[in-house]
Amino acid sequence: MDKRIIMTADDITLALQRIVLQVLERNQKVERLAVVGIHTCGVYLAERIVERIYDISDIEVDSGSLDITLYRDDWSSIAQSPVVKTTNIVFPVEGLNLVLVDDVVFTGRTIRAALDAIMDYGRPRSIQLAALVDRGGRELPIQPDYIGMATTVRANERIQVQLSERDDIDQVVIES
Repeated sequence: MDKRIIMTADDITLALQRIVLQVLERNQKVERLAVVGIHTCGVYLAERIVERIYDISDIEVDSGSLDITLYRDDWSSIAQSPVVKTTNIVFPVEGLNLVLVDDVVFTGRTIRAALDAIMDYGRPRSIQLAALVDRGGRELPIQPDYIGMATTVRANERIQVQLSERDDIDQVVIES
């Protein structure tokens, strides 16, 4: 298997810093902001974003995690017994500007499922999408508001986000 690194730890740090600054610029009232990460890597990225928002604004924004397994339109074809993770949204989403965080945006199907899942918790004022990597190739008309990196990969290639919280290293690689 061939692997090549497209983002180093420093690249990830810079990308998240840029995303945070853009989120703060767009959402002047940080008190009405919440950040929700999509399992699994999106949760870790969301935690990092929340920490940086606090470092800059001295405000703790609401944050949570979202499992979209049973909301996917293809869950029955992925596995006979899907592994369902925990959704942790303990704040009212009604009227908030909610930033949904995922590691890689590809077809848009994960985000469509996440939108359905979020709506079960209420109706946010807005939902914005942040992704560390946008690899293109949409099947649905979904575009991230904030991205760390945009790239195009071949059909036989896969982008793998490795984060220290899970993999003991921060990097993004393309595998073929």
